[in-house]
Amino acid sequence: MLNKLRRFGLLALTLVAVGAAIPAAAAGAQAPLVPVLTNVRTGQHAGFDRVVLDLNGPRPEFFIRCVDQLIADPSGNPVNLPGSYFLEVRSAPAAAHDDAGNPTYTGPRQFDTPGLANVQAFAITGDFEANLTVGLGLRRDSWHRVLLLDAPTRLVIDVGH
Repeated sequence: MLNKLRRFGLLALTLVAVGAAIPAAAAGAQAPLVPVLTNVRTGQHAGFDRVVLDLNGPRPEFFIRCVDQLIADPSGNPVNLPGSYFLEVRSAPAAAHDDAGNPTYTGPRQFDTPGLANVQAFAITGDFEANLTVGLGLRRDSWHRVLLLDAPTRLVIDVGH
């Protein structure tokens, strides 16, 4: 009988320990499922301009395309951005706000980039349904590439001069 009580006590202690450890592990492992924008940086390099989107969370997918006109998502209204050529870069899943709707990026949503040779302006053109879309106004058509970097997560857009 004493042996059964010891086993029962050991089992109860084990269940209590496991029950306490599971919520603690889950709380510590909380990372955003949707990466959120925290900062936008620009810089000129030899032969190209760079726009960097700093993100908190996992790597998103990205889609880039040249467009005749930048369109605001979800309104569908045209976005007036200086430039003769336009690049649209959509990241999914990604957002510029948290789950409560508070902005995670508090900088300007649209700005000119006078220090860059080809990228004339930047705009956040969409932040809707886990799709974050940005647009670049370019002075001239040129090569472009997008890179995803880790630690921390960054989406890098390079545009040739």
